[in-house]
Amino acid sequence: MRSIPVEAVVLKVIDYREADIIATLFTREHGKLRGIAPNARKSRKRFGGALDIFARLALSIRLREGLSSIEEAAIISLSSRIREDMTKVAYAGYACELTDLLLPDGMPNHRYYRLLCAWLERLDTAPPSPADRRFFEINALNILGYRPELEHCTVCDGPFDGLSPLSFHPPAHALTCRDCAGAGIAITPAVAPLLRDCLATGRFGTVSFSSEELADAGTILDNLIIAHAGKEPKSLRFLREVAATSLTDENAPTLP
Repeated sequence: MRSIPVEAVVLKVIDYREADIIATLFTREHGKLRGIAPNARKSRKRFGGALDIFARLALSIRLREGLSSIEEAAIISLSSRIREDMTKVAYAGYACELTDLLLPDGMPNHRYYRLLCAWLERLDTAPPSPADRRFFEINALNILGYRPELEHCTVCDGPFDGLSPLSFHPPAHALTCRDCAGAGIAITPAVAPLLRDCLATGRFGTVSFSSEELADAGTILDNLIIAHAGKEPKSLRFLREVAATSLTDENAPTLP
């Protein structure tokens, strides 16, 4: 089989044998796939250290069932500034793991590919933002067909007006009005309109959340992601640890 050109984001890399690398790639043309790059840790000419997580690459690949062969790699973007900030590393690693968990092998999804690239570019150029993370998540769920109902109560079909309290029901992955709340988790009224706003714009940084709204958006989105991924992403735990460390550092006394 001849080698073909593809564009891809590197989701995961594993050292294999003496000098090989096995990479999980999300390609624009062929969706998610795994490939082996023979002698990649030694061959500067063919790979030049390009096969690294978060990198966006132009690759030459021989497609095969199971494990494709990566022939060459050229860098489009290494997202090098992400690696200078542990919170950015946590966000980017989370996005890559989420992509690996939620998307099937061998199925192209151009909208999701553009979203992932936009998120990595945003992380590379702007301060890490919890609001941007929630923007990424709701758009990812929407693209993959997992979007929650954000306009009407799933029980009585009454509209969410942004003023009346809401409830979220994790087992049903559904939002309801408070009249239909049952044993649901109370949610700030503005969260549904804010998540709709995230879907209406194609730009990170355009939707602002209060701390309470961020927490409630997290209740909804974290539950949905874990449900559709089938497990809690390992990187989500790391992200929480980084956030906790950041808070501890902010509250520490200033040294003279």
